[in-house]
Amino acid sequence: MSPSKTSNKSNIDSYKAREFNLSGLTGISDETLEMHFKLYEGYVKETNNLTEKISEFIKDAKVDQEEMPAYSELTRRLGFEYNGMVLHEYYFDNLKSGGGPGDPGKTAQFAKAAESSFGSYEIWKADFVSVGKMRGVGWAVCNQNPVNGRISNHWITLHETGNIAGFDPILVMDVWEHAYLLDYKPAERPKYIEAFFANIDWTTVEKRLRKGKGASGA
Repeated sequence: MSPSKTSNKSNIDSYKAREFNLSGLTGISDETLEMHFKLYEGYVKETNNLTEKISEFIKDAKVDQEEMPAYSELTRRLGFEYNGMVLHEYYFDNLKSGGGPGDPGKTAQFAKAAESSFGSYEIWKADFVSVGKMRGVGWAVCNQNPVNGRISNHWITLHETGNIAGFDPILVMDVWEHAYLLDYKPAERPKYIEAFFANIDWTTVEKRLRKGKGASGA
């Protein structure tokens, strides 16, 4: 999955914010979504801005020593903004307007993957929910190892720290306070997580799974 691209005046591919029709989610208000979409659009805009600024530094195919401090700061910021953009798209994509089934069926591919990797879907869910309840702001992400098909849950601090190299995001939950503060008190994050599960689009989650891989091994 990648964001939509357009062309900018520098002939460098730029990203265009996507639109998501999620009005009517269970336990997550339209007001929260409106605020969240605007925040996401900010990440898209800043990703484009930083990409253009970096392209100016490297247009002569070199970065002078005196340019390194500014170049380095822009590049580090790009990782934060870029991941903020992409993770939000995964998050919005794995939600379903009108509410989902809550949990996948026992015969669903995701349930089978959870059972292979954790022993049961219930154990996987307990782990994922616990990751989401961790103190601090960040993301709870269920990833799949493309080599052996094994799924595992991870905490991503901010947007860029904690991403597992080469792994595929299968289910992404935003647990920054902006994702729920209009609907729940800061201490009520568990209620937001319940609402998140009530709106998961398991069809999208299933499509992200790589099928035909074994689930054993590290």
